[in-house]
Amino acid sequence: MKIVVLDGQTLNPGDLSWHGLSELGDFACFPRTANHEIIPRARDAEVIFTNKTPLNADTLAQLPQLKYIGVLATGTNVVDLAAAKARGIVVTNVPAYGPDAVAQMVFAHILHHTQAVAAHHQAVVDGQWANGKDFCFTLTPLQSLKGKTLGLIGYGDIGQQVAKIALAFGMQVLVNTRAVLTDLPQGIMWAERDTVLGGSDIISLHCPLTPQTERFINSQTLGLIKPKALLINTARGGLIDEAALASALARGKLYAGVDVLSTEPPSADNPLLQAPNISITPHNAWATKEARQNLLNIATANLTAYLAGERANWVNS
Repeated sequence: MKIVVLDGQTLNPGDLSWHGLSELGDFACFPRTANHEIIPRARDAEVIFTNKTPLNADTLAQLPQLKYIGVLATGTNVVDLAAAKARGIVVTNVPAYGPDAVAQMVFAHILHHTQAVAAHHQAVVDGQWANGKDFCFTLTPLQSLKGKTLGLIGYGDIGQQVAKIALAFGMQVLVNTRAVLTDLPQGIMWAERDTVLGGSDIISLHCPLTPQTERFINSQTLGLIKPKALLINTARGGLIDEAALASALARGKLYAGVDVLSTEPPSADNPLLQAPNISITPHNAWATKEARQNLLNIATANLTAYLAGERANWVNS
């Protein structure tokens, strides 16, 4: 059995082992694969693993041996699921491999804005403390999280982990989901979306990108957010109208911390790259070593189950 990993670099830049997959067949792993390289590299493959390399209907039609696609992520939009099903190709994904890692990044951005650690470190290195007259100084007002309200748009595995951390900080949590939630832990309440946007000191996005949620953070909804609030996005870049957010940031309306952008890598003219009052990380909230190892373990277990005639994390059954 020929197994091909089309884009293994982000999952395993060299600090993990592919042994679990490689022992299952004739194994080949490529750091990244351009669209024109997919067919030459995977023509004879029965199993393909992909993270962001697209497998559309035309591509699948040119892979006659293909029986199984393992998506090395939770989202499966890179695969034409209907075309795969029509050709009898099983598609699996990897859910819930690292909600703690993403939640950790949410609070990394939050603490970046509330504590200004990097700015104060640089000030100390530049001599401002050594040359100062007082035992301490602050460059900007520091903020306590206790008593603040955190609003969550979406309440899946990651949202729930973020909520737990927020409660540990003494925050109140508002949650918005498509369905009303009633059986929530103390300190967490369900609310309408506009209430969450308008009533939260910090808003964190954890909903999927769908036609209904695309650019739902726009000039209109930004107008609902309270002045000087902090908007966090570790979900999908397409949830935000980036030009509208950049404009609001420039006006001092709010602050933002994002781990995702609408196009990745971003184009040089992405308005958020030059916007003030924002912290940006390169879509690596998911990528702690522990989370990546868990992802690889689950992906391997998915294929092992398939080879044993069992179903594990099928998404197109």
